[in-house]
Amino acid sequence: MFSGSIPALVTPFLNGAFDEAAYRTLVEWQITEGSSALVPCGTTGEAATMPMEEHFRVVRVCVEAAKGRVPVIAGAGSNDTRVAIANIKAAKEAGADAALMVPPYYNRPNQEGIFRHFEAVAAACDLPIVLYNVPGRTVTDIKPETVARLKAALPSIVGIKDATGDMPRVSQHRASCGPDFAQLSGNDDMAIAFNATGGRGCISVTANVAPRLCAEFQAATLAGDYAKALALHDRLFPLHGALFSDASPGPVKYALNRVKPEISAELRLPMTPPSEASRRAVDAALAFAGLI
Repeated sequence: MFSGSIPALVTPFLNGAFDEAAYRTLVEWQITEGSSALVPCGTTGEAATMPMEEHFRVVRVCVEAAKGRVPVIAGAGSNDTRVAIANIKAAKEAGADAALMVPPYYNRPNQEGIFRHFEAVAAACDLPIVLYNVPGRTVTDIKPETVARLKAALPSIVGIKDATGDMPRVSQHRASCGPDFAQLSGNDDMAIAFNATGGRGCISVTANVAPRLCAEFQAATLAGDYAKALALHDRLFPLHGALFSDASPGPVKYALNRVKPEISAELRLPMTPPSEASRRAVDAALAFAGLI
């Protein structure tokens, strides 16, 4: 269902408020440059700092700006099952094509609790769900056997954004969930290996800044042209690292502002601007990639 280069969009702020005009500019640029879908209000979009009304206003604006040209996968997870249900219903009402949903964080449920959480969410709303497994942030891991169980039991579970960094899982998920299950990397620096073993794309931080290069890279892997893919990977590799040289999304907002000055690098607390060392690393990586 989903494949290719899918940016986890930053959310532009100006004087503390959502900058709708800048966001529409960003969405238009992403589509023009070849992004195959869009993710508003994920981790990179600072969803953790948004009240629900603002969160789904951002989703609505993304849907409006996309105009049906690419799918919109709205961030909608929560550690409270009731809130997760309200979120996925709001995502559907806002016009999203799917919801990206983390397992409950902080609470640290066991695998049965994770299954029952998604079972309740899927029972409440038929919007397609892309699981988002990112133990480094949630301290909760959707184990491969639970992914397989969810896929078998719940038709609305259509894919996974896997940010575990555990490459054998791509093959495990492919074996248990089938080749049509949309496996999307959550790590730009691992995307070439991820796709080589069965992945279909990446929900990408780097695509915020280099959408055309990321789209060309993904197209090359999906066409089996790994010589071209490797050349693009090498060109982008320093940027993948630099964008995490300080707390995200500080570096990527700084980088985007360098490439598109009309989009502010403003962050919301508790996030703060990247360090000078991080900014230098970003500048060097942008220059290496030919983006500045």
